[in-house]
Amino acid sequence: MTKKFLTLSAAAVAATLALAGCSTGSGTGSAGTSTPGMDHGNSSSAPASSSPAAAAEHNAADVMFAQMMIPHHAQAVEMSEMMLAKKDVPAEVTALATKIKAAQGPEIETMTGWLTSWNEPTQAPTGHDMSTHGAGGMGGMVSDADMKKLDAAQGTEAAKLFLTQMIAHHEGAIVMAKTETTGGKNPDAVKLSKDIVTAQEAEIQEMQALLAKL
Repeated sequence: MTKKFLTLSAAAVAATLALAGCSTGSGTGSAGTSTPGMDHGNSSSAPASSSPAAAAEHNAADVMFAQMMIPHHAQAVEMSEMMLAKKDVPAEVTALATKIKAAQGPEIETMTGWLTSWNEPTQAPTGHDMSTHGAGGMGGMVSDADMKKLDAAQGTEAAKLFLTQMIAHHEGAIVMAKTETTGGKNPDAVKLSKDIVTAQEAEIQEMQALLAKL
C-alpha cells in the first residue's frame, strides 16, 4: 500500500470524520469482518476500479463511504505494519495482521479509483462541524496516543493491544459499511460494503477468540 495513505494528516482524518458525521445513513452496522480475502480492507473480492460498474451512477452516500473508508483502512494497514515489525508476537496474531494489510491495501486503491472515476475528491471536504452531527461518523479510529502505545508495546502486550484496538476499529467500519449498504447507489460500492460487513464480523469473532487465549 502506498505510503500516502498511511501518512494521512490529522487534518485530513478530521475532515473525513466531519463528513462522516453528516451521514444520514442508517449506520447501525459495524465495520467489516474478515471473510477469506477480506478484512477491514480485505477485499481480494473487491471490484476493480476499472470495472464497468465503477463508472455507473453514484450518490452522496457512495462518495462518503469511499472517502471515509480510505483513511479508516489506511490506519488498519498502519497498525498491521506495526505488528509485523515486532518480535515475539504470537504467530496467529502476525498472520491476522498480514491478512489485514494484504486485503485493505487493494481496497484503498479500488475506492480511490472509484472517486477518481466519479470526479470526486479522494479526501472529504473541510468545514464540517462534528459537534452538530451527533454520534454518527467514522467510528473505531485509534487515537494518536493509542497508536503510540501500540508502536511501543512488544510481544504479548502488543498482541493484546492490537486485537483490542482492531476489534473496535472493525466495529466502526461495519457501521459505515451498513450505512452504505442501505443508502448507496453504485453497485460496486454497495457490494464492497456488504463484503466488508461479512468479512469483518467474522474477523471480530476470530480476534475475540485469540484475545481470550492470550
